[in-house]
Amino acid sequence: MTKEIYKYQFGDAVASRDIEETLLLAVLAAECLHGQSRVRLDAAYCFDEDHRACVVDASTDVGRDISRVFTGFAIREFGEDAFQVKRVNPDALRAGSQCPAAGHPQPSTGDD
Repeated sequence: MTKEIYKYQFGDAVASRDIEETLLLAVLAAECLHGQSRVRLDAAYCFDEDHRACVVDASTDVGRDISRVFTGFAIREFGEDAFQVKRVNPDALRAGSQCPAAGHPQPSTGDD
């Protein structure tokens, strides 16, 4: 099964804290749709404060919903030009970091 992974890169005008809070709000919205246990089992995402980036694994229904909601929230809150989002190949991500938002493998779950 091929993973669908989306990488979000934000511009300097958006505060890192605002990005992270918006991502967590999208996760909360997914919990409302799917339930807390399903999100805990099926969601994989991370936020890299230093690189102003985050990654969402959208290979599950939960991950797709987190990605959709986060994208919608980000457009509404920060504007369409405040960030870029692109699908990335998981094989192209570099190893050796906790969070692939900086270009590293495996998104972490919200429990990290």
